[in-house]
Amino acid sequence: MDPVSLAAILVGGVLLASMVSVEFGISVALIELALGVALGNIFSLNPDQSWLVFIAGFASVVLTFLAGAEVDPDYFRERFAASITIGVASFAGPFAVATAVALGPLGWSTKASLIAGTALSTTSLAVVYAVLVETGLNTVRLGKLIMSACFVTDMCTVIVLSAIFIKPTIWFPVFLGVSVAAIVVLPKLAPWFFGRYGDRVIEPEIKLIFAVLLALMVLGKAANGQAVLPAFVLGLVMSRHYQRHREEQRRLRVVAFAFLTPFFFMRGGMNVSLSAVFANLGILGLLVAAKMVPKLGAVYPLARRHARENATFFTLLMSTGLTFGTISALYGLTAHIIDRTQFSLLVTVVVLSAIVPTAIAQRWFSPKATGEQRHHLMPPDPSEILIGESG
Repeated sequence: MDPVSLAAILVGGVLLASMVSVEFGISVALIELALGVALGNIFSLNPDQSWLVFIAGFASVVLTFLAGAEVDPDYFRERFAASITIGVASFAGPFAVATAVALGPLGWSTKASLIAGTALSTTSLAVVYAVLVETGLNTVRLGKLIMSACFVTDMCTVIVLSAIFIKPTIWFPVFLGVSVAAIVVLPKLAPWFFGRYGDRVIEPEIKLIFAVLLALMVLGKAANGQAVLPAFVLGLVMSRHYQRHREEQRRLRVVAFAFLTPFFFMRGGMNVSLSAVFANLGILGLLVAAKMVPKLGAVYPLARRHARENATFFTLLMSTGLTFGTISALYGLTAHIIDRTQFSLLVTVVVLSAIVPTAIAQRWFSPKATGEQRHHLMPPDPSEILIGESG
């Protein structure tokens, strides 16, 4: 299918997803994922067209940057131990169990089993952030703790994937140096740049952020690294600036959610081959259990300790996967560690984990709110107010 026809079909799906989201109060990210699965299999759409790969990849980096910008650095330091504990537990349980299941009952090779463990250990910062923004929970301590723990989980995933499989190129020191320079310089440059060039219809401040993120993507690809990690830290150090300039942050979020992120979520669904899945339902069930059971078992006790009233909601969101799970599985496929069927099964588990736990969390366990309702972590903070609700 030619690029224009594919774009037309996907934009039609994006519009339909937005309408369904408004009518039924379901996160639009979940609907876009489900529509991606349906459209990809009904019309045999190719998720690997270069323009779609680029937009989806850029969207994941922008989403990660925005997620970092929502985290209060002072709060992150205050809850550092909780974020690390939950994040590491969220990674370690599924990684160990999924690797063992793939290596034992499924009979996969050692490297393929490690790819399975890595792909199924992730938590999707992109999905979680999208849901938290739609529900207004991104502005309260519950949402900030969830995003912080998600980041730690994904950081563990990238470290393990890199340590076991990926060999950095000679560009890695350059990538590291530019990442550090951007993290140090951009917060100092932003007040002058945004004051001199900002608040215009041509949006120079958004273009500056996009230019920096694209530079990180280029260097990350050359270095065999991932731009999403420095993008999150960059968003984190920019968060104080955005706390003082909420309109700038709102405009950047509008651009991301109106154009970029729908293609990211739709492409995620398009990677699922239903024929391969239906032919291997037993294996699919084992892999789903290998991800979800240890993830729920490891996170819930900690969530009870740190977010008692919303522990189930917290745990379900931490059980999602998408970006790094797909990246890990795709790396295994391109490196000929896993075959197309194994890839489809892993990506299906990843996509299901993005849809099912989030839908359950929103439908039955979303923090209750009528108008403006207060939500607390331990200890409660009476200044925290939920500004929106969905589901």
